[in-house]
Amino acid sequence: MSSAAPSPFKVLVIGSGGREHALCWKIAQSELVSEVICTPGNAGIAEVARIGTVKATDIPGLLALAKAEAPALIVVGPEDPLAMGVADRLRAEGFEVFGPGAAGAQLEASKSAAKDLMERHRIPTAASRSFDRSGLAKGYVEGCTTWPQVVKADGLAAGKGVYICQDPAEAKAAVDAIMEEGRHGKAGIRVVVEEFLVGEEASIFAITDGASVLVLEPVQDHKQVGDGDVGPNTGGMGVYSPVPELSKRIYKQIEQHVLLPSIHMLRREGIAFRGVLFIGLMLTEAGPRVIEYNVRFGDPECQALVRRLQSDLVPILLATAKGELESIETPEWDARSVVGVVAAAEGYPQSPRKGDRIDGLKDAAAVDTAVVFHSGTKLTRTLDGDEEVTTAGGRVLTVTAMGKDSEGARDKAYEAYDKIRYAGKFCRRDIGRREEARRLQAEA
Repeated sequence: MSSAAPSPFKVLVIGSGGREHALCWKIAQSELVSEVICTPGNAGIAEVARIGTVKATDIPGLLALAKAEAPALIVVGPEDPLAMGVADRLRAEGFEVFGPGAAGAQLEASKSAAKDLMERHRIPTAASRSFDRSGLAKGYVEGCTTWPQVVKADGLAAGKGVYICQDPAEAKAAVDAIMEEGRHGKAGIRVVVEEFLVGEEASIFAITDGASVLVLEPVQDHKQVGDGDVGPNTGGMGVYSPVPELSKRIYKQIEQHVLLPSIHMLRREGIAFRGVLFIGLMLTEAGPRVIEYNVRFGDPECQALVRRLQSDLVPILLATAKGELESIETPEWDARSVVGVVAAAEGYPQSPRKGDRIDGLKDAAAVDTAVVFHSGTKLTRTLDGDEEVTTAGGRVLTVTAMGKDSEGARDKAYEAYDKIRYAGKFCRRDIGRREEARRLQAEA
């Protein structure tokens, strides 16, 4: 591929979730882009991009598609293809790719490997032990004297392989679910047991080409399925930005003690990283501690980021892919608040129902400042030959809205959410209200 991208040019986005819809929605607004192609996409992405049929984990298929379409930029959305080395394979063919290679993706693909790196480079994180035999893991938790403890599947589990355990019995049951029952497949070949950190969670996103760093606006997710932060962990039930809990002083601490050391860690390890480093943090009394690394934009965090980003995203992505991020000026951000509410399917996160017709999408989009991003949807042809949007995943939609403050954004987001109809729809009603969540948790 030529080092200089033609203008306007094609962009290929790999993935099918709400994150990819948000990326396609923003990329399609760029004057630099002639066409956005997304594979395999979803019903919402089809409104802003041409949809492909290649799965995100079909590496030979993606290589063939890239050669046929000749995009000037390829953006890899999900973690699975990154861990499989799709960015390495595409770069070897001369394509400009936003997303780390397999070595960098190990930060997310293996929690134990990430923990080893953090320990070696003295990056603050929770104390932990990893095990490849369930008996050893259960023996360890029986000897723990402080509770809760957190049991995690080592590999990629779509945000669902984390168990906060109150006592040894719960921890041993979590180990059995992960390692013996295989609830998370190959992700549970190993487990990590770590101390439970107390504090406020925060998500930090830094785009890097391995040399330069561009820190994006902070975003806060709500991981647990129920109001008040109760129930099992999910991929994320809602999001808000900006994050009032992150003062300039705390942000400076994060930058000095976590973010920059993490970038230096990658360089010292010889890991060429061109993409986004998404750091999940706990803000403890002793300072920020890393909960986990992710190597792609968060979902639903990405939906909030693109709503507030006023600058063109495409030059940032392309400069990162080329190793020229230092040439990018600091982006401009909308000062308003954004709130995103995830509309989930009945049974999520364990066994979500699928195939239900979705109505009210146009009514929701008509609400002032609202944008609805599709996550688990598909177009289904009816017996009459018409097409309708149906549910196809646990997290179905992310309904976003903006306001001069978080309360105004919340009101609009829930107003839009309430106009959407499908069987079994549910959401959290406390998105953007951390204080209310803490109160409900204390009362539970």
